[in-house]
Amino acid sequence: METESAAAAAMEHLPLKMRVMAAIDESDESFYALKWALDNLFSFISSTALPETGEKSDGLLTVVHVQEPNHHFGFPAAPGIQAYYPPSEVVDSVKRAQEQKSAAILKKASEMCKEKRITAKTLILDGDPKDMICQATEQIHVDLLIVGSRGLGKVKRAFLGSVSDYCAQHARCPILIVKPPKEDSKSG
Repeated sequence: METESAAAAAMEHLPLKMRVMAAIDESDESFYALKWALDNLFSFISSTALPETGEKSDGLLTVVHVQEPNHHFGFPAAPGIQAYYPPSEVVDSVKRAQEQKSAAILKKASEMCKEKRITAKTLILDGDPKDMICQATEQIHVDLLIVGSRGLGKVKRAFLGSVSDYCAQHARCPILIVKPPKEDSKSG
């Protein structure tokens, strides 16, 4: 009974138009987080109606993917010889491949949203995913950020860093970190 009244009290404070951002990459964990949000959060948001007017509340979903910037490296040709820089055609080819990969990721996410009849905006950003996701939440005035968790242990998180950990500490909005089911995290 107490949980029902707590849930009802929490619903009173939900914004009429809740802005949600789901950050995704190519990982299964990020797509699981998006699926979880579509199945659980958005079905709840779209089913709630305001008691006074009967008007449905609505959520706005933005799916964001951050692609790391292309670094133009020089490679040493041999001892004593100047560095070799890849031709601009190679750099352009790498950039096009990265853009195609980002478009494919967002297309898959958009299809998931369409299956659930949820309209979503997509956004591709360039830069460090940790910083860009947090900046985007501020610029779009997000009410909730959703990210997946790869289930890294403490040591791996310390060395590799974790986007979800960083966002939990630096995002200026509530963040929902969706962990994959145990059977999925053991097999991957």
